[in-house]
Amino acid sequence: MSKRRAGPSPSNDKSAQGQSSIAIRVWMVMGLVGLLAVGLFARAVFLQVGESDFLQGQGEARHMRAVEIPTMRGSIVDRHGEPLAVSTPVESVWAHPLRALESPELLPQLAEILDVPADDLERRLTQRTHAEFVWLRRRVTPDVAAQVRALDMPGVGFRREYRRYYPTIEAGAQLVGYTNIDDRGQEGLEMAFDNWLDGEPGMKRVIKDRQGRVVEELELIQAMEAGRDLTLTIDRRLQYQAFRALRDAMYQRDAQSGSVVVMEVTTGEVLAMVNYPSYNPNATDRSVGEGLRNRAMTDMFEPGSVIKPFALAAALESGQVTPDMMIDTSPGTMTVSGHTIRDVRDFGELTITDMLVKSSNVGMVELILDMPPERLWGMYQRFGFGQVTGTGFPGESAGVLRDYARWRRLEQATLAYGYGLSVTPLQLARAVSAIADGGRLRQPVLIQEETQYPPQSVLDPVTAEQLTDMMEAVVESEGGTGRRAQIAGYRVAGKTGTSRKSVAGGYANRYVSSFIGFAPASRPQLAAVVVINDPAGEAYYGGEVAAPVFSKVMGAALRLNNIPPDDAQQMMVTTGARP
Repeated sequence: MSKRRAGPSPSNDKSAQGQSSIAIRVWMVMGLVGLLAVGLFARAVFLQVGESDFLQGQGEARHMRAVEIPTMRGSIVDRHGEPLAVSTPVESVWAHPLRALESPELLPQLAEILDVPADDLERRLTQRTHAEFVWLRRRVTPDVAAQVRALDMPGVGFRREYRRYYPTIEAGAQLVGYTNIDDRGQEGLEMAFDNWLDGEPGMKRVIKDRQGRVVEELELIQAMEAGRDLTLTIDRRLQYQAFRALRDAMYQRDAQSGSVVVMEVTTGEVLAMVNYPSYNPNATDRSVGEGLRNRAMTDMFEPGSVIKPFALAAALESGQVTPDMMIDTSPGTMTVSGHTIRDVRDFGELTITDMLVKSSNVGMVELILDMPPERLWGMYQRFGFGQVTGTGFPGESAGVLRDYARWRRLEQATLAYGYGLSVTPLQLARAVSAIADGGRLRQPVLIQEETQYPPQSVLDPVTAEQLTDMMEAVVESEGGTGRRAQIAGYRVAGKTGTSRKSVAGGYANRYVSSFIGFAPASRPQLAAVVVINDPAGEAYYGGEVAAPVFSKVMGAALRLNNIPPDDAQQMMVTTGARP
């Protein structure tokens, strides 16, 4: 039997085939990996060389931002350059809601630092996840800013802003006004000159990191322009002195409100304008209420007897009346159109000067009723009553002066002693300054940069001098109603006023006490008006309530302006010095 030749077994064939298949797969995988590596390398080279500009632009587009460069608002300063409103740099805290919410464990600490409820803070961020910028707290203190920085919370950053500061606090609040959280003027001169004071913010392009922090400044798009300063005619020292004198009188008399205005006679520049009640413009939670209004410009009142010098001006100008002419005021009352007009007592026969000194209503009415009504109306209008003064202050009132064609006889009579028309304290200050300046009426000036217009001649200088002498007698004569307005060493001219307040159906037993005047009477330089509304108690006459305030304020003004005394004899009597 022959032997068979041995050949490969089936199992060996399968093993060889398997090894070959594995080798092929390995080489295929290695080939694919190699191709992938070559592709990635080629792609990387392409991106780094061919597409670098495009990719860099895309990256910067996602992190490059145009940000605002805040600008400082212009300062408001007094006539001597002392600040009345200035801006100081502060920091405000903001957040990128989505990034801030990535650190929920830090939210309670942040809320505590910012003094806000943690739930409210989280709710604000959650509701604004679509935004990239949310204010958390504006204008924080340096201590709060340091604590937030120490927290190092992602998505929370700072922005520089400016906060307004008012050094005079309540003393200049209504005149200067205040700004809101966005540093825009809301009241007073801050609002009237907002465009002047407000600067133009700049813009720059920056790159920010993921946390919103600036890592590189690329270019300046627009340079910022700082706001311009505003120089007032106000004297900050006198402003404070006047405010303190008014405030003390308000407390003493338990009055409702009051105003004081001091003007330079020969220029019309306002040296002080104060009101009470007032408010603190520096308070972030200010509650202004009744203290918001600049009453010296906005509030009208029936002036009462302080109008008599201007009514007398009409009588004197007619040439039929002289200061020494006698007039019979007995029995101290008279009836006009069924209405009884009274003096405080029967003064009997008086000269025209004594009629002003005693403030006789009866005598004034007798004079005015002998004139055609258009003469009195014309004189009041020439002195600026019933018209705005032209300061441009927001909300300034024009007052009320009805046309004489609509006057009844009783209205003409009451207009002689200050009822039937309404004026503002600033209008009175302007008018009495015209008497002091020889009959020249000037536009009140609050801003030194403003053009000062030539004065209007509204009264003959001789008549103005006669009125000055008569008004000086009101203050200096025995029995004069204005004796409490005297100032040691100075001759003072003035007039008191006491008017009842009108209510529905008539007049109430509530009063407005006032005083107008100027000094030194021999060469007038400063004029002032004091108005106190609703003094309580039995003392409510202008000579008792307003005249002492005038004395304090005008005395301070004369000293601050280094105006020499013009009554050496009276000063020697006051001080006990010998000639």
